[in-house]
Amino acid sequence: MNTNPSGQESSWLAKARTLLQAAGWNGLVPALLVDGTRQRLYLLPEYPCPENSSSPCSWPISTASNGFGNIQDSGCTPTGLHRIAACIGAGEPCGMLFKSRIATGEIIPEGSSPVGDCITTRILWLEGLEEGINRGQGCDSKARYIYIHGTPHSNLLGQPASAGCVRMHNQDILTLFERVQEGTLVWIDPG
Repeated sequence: MNTNPSGQESSWLAKARTLLQAAGWNGLVPALLVDGTRQRLYLLPEYPCPENSSSPCSWPISTASNGFGNIQDSGCTPTGLHRIAACIGAGEPCGMLFKSRIATGEIIPEGSSPVGDCITTRILWLEGLEEGINRGQGCDSKARYIYIHGTPHSNLLGQPASAGCVRMHNQDILTLFERVQEGTLVWIDPG
């Protein structure tokens, strides 16, 4: 799923590109932008999506129902500059349930309503890059096990509903997983 950005979104994306470039992004390799206001994840540079080659890739997401924040045990989605520390789940079927980053062998059907924040299909484990903000004692995104991951709760995408991670539709995380790698920069902006 994608959207054709409006002029306002285009200027907002330009600002995000500037922030990523200040962090060392060269504008040629993929980078991710999590937009808390729009509840969307953007793939930069503005790669065309296979479904609609005239629009940049972006997908609906769900960030934390508790909002944004970097404090350990807050249940919030962290903010700021991150990188993908690990890409987990390659080769697993769509809907595979993960526990502690290990495939359980159980497939959660799309649209089902399992209890809890199910982690399915693929995991992009995030590591904060800003000491004292999202890295280090009491605020470390990696130690908080913050992921971008698939979810069977696709009916909740587009609104804050997670326990702190960034949820995506299972098919969308499959598409994204093929375009990123360990080290890909991720900017999380609460809006």
